[in-house]
Amino acid sequence: MARGVRRTGTWCGSLLLAGVLVGGVSGCGPGTPPAPGGPSSASAPAAPSPTAAPGTPAADPQPGEVLVEVVVNGGLAGVRNQLVVHYDGSWTSRSGTKPPRTGRLTPAEAAELRAALEDPAFALVPERPTGRPIPDGFQYYVTYRHRLVVADDGERPPALRRVFAALPEGGPPTNP
Repeated sequence: MARGVRRTGTWCGSLLLAGVLVGGVSGCGPGTPPAPGGPSSASAPAAPSPTAAPGTPAADPQPGEVLVEVVVNGGLAGVRNQLVVHYDGSWTSRSGTKPPRTGRLTPAEAAELRAALEDPAFALVPERPTGRPIPDGFQYYVTYRHRLVVADDGERPPALRRVFAALPEGGPPTNP
C-alpha cells in the first residue's frame, strides 16, 4: 500500500513539475492581472541578449522591449487598466473597452522614468501593501525587470510616487 501511495505522490509531483515547465506558475487567480512585464499583445517578444543577465535588459534594448508595465484594478467603477512603456519611449494605455491610446515620451521624459525605476529607493519599495486596504480603492501592479510591486491608494512610498509622476499621461490610468 505504501508503495502505491509513493507512486501516486511521485506521479502527482511529476504532473506538477510538468505543468510548471510547460505553462509556468503565475500565482494569479481570477481578477488579477496577467504576468506583467512581458511584451504587450501588439508586439512580439524581443530576442534576449546572450550577454544580459536574467531579469536585466540587453545593453541595447530592442524597440518593442517593455521597460515598465502598470496595471490598475479597482475603484467604484471596477476598472482594469494597463499602461505599458517600452525602452524606446513608446507607450500604450488601455482603459476598459475604449480603443488603446499610444504615444512616445521625449528623451528627457524617458530618462526621468528610467532614473525613477533604477533609483535604489524603488528597489526597497515593499512588494505587497502592508496597511489596511481602502474600500473601493485602486490597486496598482507595477512590473519592472520582472519584479512586481503591488500598491494601493493608501500606501505609496516616495520612490513609487516618483515613478508614477514620470509615467505618461500623469500616471497610472484610473479612469474607466
